[in-house]
Amino acid sequence: MSSPLGDQETGAVKITKDKNGVDLITLRNPRGFSAKVSLHGGQVISWKNDRGEELLFKSSKANSKPPAPVRAGIPICFPQRKDCDGKAFIDLLLKPSEEDMKIWPHSFEFRLRVLLTPDGALKLISRVRNIGCKVFSFSIAYHTYFSVSDISEVRVEGLETLDYLDNLHHKERFTEQGDALTFENEVDRIYIGSPHMIGVFDHEKKRTFLIRKEGLPDAVVWNPWEKKAKAIVDMGDEEYRQTICVDGAAVEKPITLKPGEEWTGRLELSAL
Repeated sequence: MSSPLGDQETGAVKITKDKNGVDLITLRNPRGFSAKVSLHGGQVISWKNDRGEELLFKSSKANSKPPAPVRAGIPICFPQRKDCDGKAFIDLLLKPSEEDMKIWPHSFEFRLRVLLTPDGALKLISRVRNIGCKVFSFSIAYHTYFSVSDISEVRVEGLETLDYLDNLHHKERFTEQGDALTFENEVDRIYIGSPHMIGVFDHEKKRTFLIRKEGLPDAVVWNPWEKKAKAIVDMGDEEYRQTICVDGAAVEKPITLKPGEEWTGRLELSAL
């Protein structure tokens, strides 16, 4: 990601550096909500409420040294899978480097706005424009690691009766049968044609996360469970219990852009 557009520091937006020298943007609103965005990938790595409670998960073994991604917050999976009226936001711009073009040879602009609303909701707005002369297709996911008390105390609502592709069974297609999704083992599913709003309920913390999305027809639900968590080097053996990933995504049918066309996707997270 490039440097942020606009002022580099206001009362609501502050730029510092992390321990590896990567620019880190802190957004803060008048009510005390805050968010931190790393310019290594434009990744939201922290979102705190007005009591200072962290709402996003970060592994104790997370490696924040580039080029490694951070197992925390909201990594944006692409192309494959200022202060105004109490709002704090930052605009970021990504253009492909020469090395990027060797991996994915398409000319594009990826604009990301990360915004903290007056009531503490976190909004991410992505715009991808084809600035080249060839058609290209991509998928995208906001891979959101929610911080929860214990995965056994969590349920996800809004996915009932939907078809999903199960990545644990070679993307075989199934239909969700339960009234809510609960967790007793590993889950890695792509729910197709998911609704505009999904709820993640944490009974022990008495907290509800609401996920609102536009331009993102699918929802990915992921938890590695015990065996796979032990094989993930940047995740503690038992930390699978403290997180659930529910992504707003466009995966099943990639988005196709002709030269000059633009796609917009919006994700809004709120904690009640």
